[in-house]
Amino acid sequence: MSNNLLQGKIALVTGGSSGIGFGAAKRMKEEGATVYITGRRKEILDNAAARLGDGVIAYQGDVSNKEDMERLAELIKQQHGTLDIIFANAGGGKAIPFIDATYEDYRKTFDVNVWGTYLTVPTMLPILKNGASIILNASITAYMGLEGFGLYAATKAAVRSFARSWTTDLKTRGIRVNAVSPGVVPTEGYQTVQGMTQEAVDAYAESVAKEIPAGRAGTSEELGDAVVFLASDLSKYITGIELTVDGGMTQVYAGNNGTM
Repeated sequence: MSNNLLQGKIALVTGGSSGIGFGAAKRMKEEGATVYITGRRKEILDNAAARLGDGVIAYQGDVSNKEDMERLAELIKQQHGTLDIIFANAGGGKAIPFIDATYEDYRKTFDVNVWGTYLTVPTMLPILKNGASIILNASITAYMGLEGFGLYAATKAAVRSFARSWTTDLKTRGIRVNAVSPGVVPTEGYQTVQGMTQEAVDAYAESVAKEIPAGRAGTSEELGDAVVFLASDLSKYITGIELTVDGGMTQVYAGNNGTM
C-alpha cells in the first residue's frame, strides 16, 4: 500500500539490484520516488530494473570507483538536476576466521563497505538538496561479536560512525543522516557471498527464529519500509540515529521462551 510519502522525490540506492537494496528501491518507487539503482553486474542490474519497472533507472558502476560515482552524479544532474535521498546500501562480507584473514580480504571488505559509502555521499553532495535525507546501511553485527565476522563488523561500525559525524558536518544544510541496521534478513547474498544453498539458508532462518522475539527472520521489503520512513518527512526531526530493524533480536533475549 502506498501513501505517496516520497512523491516527486529523486532517490539513489547503491547496490539496488538485489537484496535489501532492491527491497528499498521497490518501496521507494511505490511511495512515488524516481529511483536510481547501482550495481556492478549488468545482467543482474538490468533484470532488477525490469522487475521494478518504470521510474527506476539502472546505472552500472562500482561505488568504490571515484570516476564511476562522478559519472553517476553527472547523469542525475543532467536528467533531474538534484537529488533528494541517498540510501548508501552497497556492501557485503562473509565469515573469515580472523587468524586467516589476509590483506586482500581486508581491502575487499573495507573498499566497498567503508570507502564505497564514504565516496558515495561527498560525490553526490553538489546535487543533493538542502534538507535531503541520507540513510546508511549498517548492521547489528557491529556490536554482536559474531565469530568470524570481525572484518565485516568493523566496517559496519565505521558506517554507523559516519552517520554521527556527517549529521554534524551537514547540519547547516539541514541534511539528515541516519543509519539502518538490519538483523537476519535472508537475501541472495547468503548464496552468492556466503556460498550457502537455498536449503541451508532456509534451515538457518528457521533455527535463528527462536532467538528473535518477532519469531521469524525479516524481509528486504520490511527493511525498505524503515528506509522509506527515514527518507520521508515522517522522520524530519530524526537525525544521527541507528534504527535497528531486527525483530527485537538484539534488544530482548528470546531464547528459552525469554528466560535466561
